[in-house]
Amino acid sequence: MSEESTMVAEPIARPAKKAAEKTNQKPKRQPRYNVILWDDADHTYEYVQTMMKELFRMPIEQAYQIAKQVDLSGRAICMTTTLEHAELKRDQIHAYGSDARIPRCKGSMSASIEPIGEG
Repeated sequence: MSEESTMVAEPIARPAKKAAEKTNQKPKRQPRYNVILWDDADHTYEYVQTMMKELFRMPIEQAYQIAKQVDLSGRAICMTTTLEHAELKRDQIHAYGSDARIPRCKGSMSASIEPIGEG
C-alpha cells in the first residue's frame, strides 16, 4: 500500500459564530434614489407613454399617468431604486431620442436622480 492511499483528510475547523453576533447584525440596505422625469413643451404624451413602456416596462395606463403627472406638475417620479440602476434609467431617458411628432423637438427629455429620505 502506498503512503498516499493511507492519508485521511481532516475537516477544516471553523470558529463558531457567537449568538450575539448573529442577532445584532442586520443586512445593510443600499440607499434609494428617485428617477425624475422633467417636463418640457417639445414632447407629446404618446412619446412619454412609449418611452415609459419601453424603458420601464410600464403598462400603458401607468405610463399615461406618468405623462399626465409630468405635464401637470412639471416632474414625475418614474422609479425608486438603487443608485446604479437609477443612473442607468436616467441615462436611458437621455439617450431615448427626439419626438418625431413635434418637428421642433431637438432631443430627449430631461431626467435626474435624487436620494430619498430614510423617513
